[in-house]
Amino acid sequence: MADSAAKTALEYLRDPAVITGLGAAAVASMYYLASRPTPQPCPVDPMKQSYELPDGDYARMNSLTTELVERLFDDVTTSHEAFLRGVRISGDKPCLGHRSSPGGPYTWLTYNEVLERSTDTGSGLIELGCHPGDDGYTFVGVYAPNKIEWVFVEQACNMFSLTIVPLYDTLGLDSCVFIINQAQMTTVVCDESKIKSLLEQCSKCPKLKNVVKIGAPVTDEEKAAGEKAGVKIICFKELEDMGKTHRHEKKLPKPDDLAVVCYTSGTTGNPKGAMITHRNAIGMLSGLVYIVEQCGISFSDSDVHLSYLPLAHMYERLAQLMIFTYGGKVGFFGGNVRNILDDLQSVKPTLFISVPRVLNRVYDRVMKQVSSSSIKSFLFNLAMSSKKAELNRNIIRRDSIWDYLVFKKIQNSLGGRVRILISGSAPLRDDVMIFLRCALGCQVLEGYGQTETTAAATIQMIGDQTYGHVGPPLPCNKIKLVDVPEMEYFAKDGKGEICFYGPNVFKGYLYDEKKTKEAIDEDGWLHSGDIGEWQPNGTLRLIDRKKHIFKLSQGEYIAPEKIETVYTQCPMVHQVYVHGDSKKSCLVAVVVPEHDYVKKWAEKNNVEGEMDSWCTNENVKKAILDQMVAEGKKEQLKSFEQVKAIALTPEIWTVDNGLLTPTQKCKRPAVKTLFTQTFEDLYSTIPE
Repeated sequence: MADSAAKTALEYLRDPAVITGLGAAAVASMYYLASRPTPQPCPVDPMKQSYELPDGDYARMNSLTTELVERLFDDVTTSHEAFLRGVRISGDKPCLGHRSSPGGPYTWLTYNEVLERSTDTGSGLIELGCHPGDDGYTFVGVYAPNKIEWVFVEQACNMFSLTIVPLYDTLGLDSCVFIINQAQMTTVVCDESKIKSLLEQCSKCPKLKNVVKIGAPVTDEEKAAGEKAGVKIICFKELEDMGKTHRHEKKLPKPDDLAVVCYTSGTTGNPKGAMITHRNAIGMLSGLVYIVEQCGISFSDSDVHLSYLPLAHMYERLAQLMIFTYGGKVGFFGGNVRNILDDLQSVKPTLFISVPRVLNRVYDRVMKQVSSSSIKSFLFNLAMSSKKAELNRNIIRRDSIWDYLVFKKIQNSLGGRVRILISGSAPLRDDVMIFLRCALGCQVLEGYGQTETTAAATIQMIGDQTYGHVGPPLPCNKIKLVDVPEMEYFAKDGKGEICFYGPNVFKGYLYDEKKTKEAIDEDGWLHSGDIGEWQPNGTLRLIDRKKHIFKLSQGEYIAPEKIETVYTQCPMVHQVYVHGDSKKSCLVAVVVPEHDYVKKWAEKNNVEGEMDSWCTNENVKKAILDQMVAEGKKEQLKSFEQVKAIALTPEIWTVDNGLLTPTQKCKRPAVKTLFTQTFEDLYSTIPE
């Protein structure tokens, strides 16, 4: 506030009696004039956020730069050097925080303490036999939820040129075994909650020799199970003590050394190990920080991050790397997502990294409360209207009268200090984006990328309040669209498969040259499999998938053809098209019924008519859906792979009507277009 008179005016306008007397709308206008909010413009022309390069292949770069950004600091070329920068800035200041007991207060370790314990951990791993190889890599597995030991192991690997490999539950135990064996791991650091399931699989992992248990001391039962499988089990404290007693000389990594192998689940077959180098991580970090700082937001040792998204994914790892580079604080959630609001209240993050699944819940909970009262609904809509008007003028704040009257509780639910929120992993609904930007009074940005781009490749720019796109390319990479003629997408029209080039593009897939060549072409461009479209303002919009693989709103990958193969085994199903929307949490489908079987069912159940009437009969629809779900369970489809609603259509799809190819394959774009309204109607019947 510019002067004491303005402060006095604001205090006066916050008086409930004044609000009641003058009316909320009048007070809001007076408050606006007294608070003098400052617009935050886009650092480039909002209508020219990227530009086309003059090389003839339609590649584009961010308008902020003419050269790819690879690093921000001359002395930060590896993840280890990034952490050391944080140590220099905040040596005896808090670095990592965790709850000392369930529901208890947060306890913090300083940067110097984390460096010391990570060094002990690294020396302990070397003592166990994890020697960095000159001709190859030595991989150390981590099978644990987010916690301080995760960081100790990662920093230890960074100091001694080892490569960390995360294991996580959603891959399934068979995939974990595959990863351990493919990477020829001798050592896995495992949380106490995972130890039993890992020990049951040890006999399938002939190279595995050591399991380090995080948590309680090793029990006699666990030691016996380990001995039976030929595996030595020690607790994490023993590992640290071993390293403290037997200090080994560090072997610092070079930029092109592997930092992590991050396995992606994909949709079929074994997971693929994306090889991420230190150069990739620093390039990604530099591109993200560069664009945000050019937009007027700087990071410092006062920034705080709550770690709750899986550290097994590059998205969360990037957030932590950024905080460490600037000497900020990382607090780990208590382990129970249901209690995350309590964690947010305690940690009070300034940076909030999230996914649509979490943000949709925040929105739905608020809207449910608002709809419970006509007065609440009236005030909420008035507040949203006022904040939207400010957004249109690039005014982002949380000190308006509407923040005081309506939005403060929402802001406080995230700790009350969030100044930038980034959403990724799946598209964010437009209504949720608008709500967050208004209600939280902070910068809310959506990004897009893949594990193979070290998390991100685009992000929306501050000062651009439009939505429905994922922003321009990050300054660390170029993006081009490549023709996909079979789907009628052409680069000359600004549509095609999204391809990336830059220092954040991964090295390839571990021990899988074939899949690496499928992903990265001879010129070094990574092919995403996603279909994009350039918007008039130079931003990118996602519109399709090249191989018909897509994500639901929670981030699960869906392979519709696999599911359709299962459902077509049902006697009452002749043809089926499974549809998903990345802004929705479930699948729907259109089914062409098998005439003879449906006729038999209709006669048995006293349903009259022919195919046209059967397709509108709710009992017929229910019978077919029940049969599909039963077949799905029989074939072990996951719950999110099962359709939740179907529509029936009597017309068989053929080559003649343009819905099948000459080889009798479904022309997915044509079927999708034909039933667009049907899919929208189906989703409207499913409760959120």
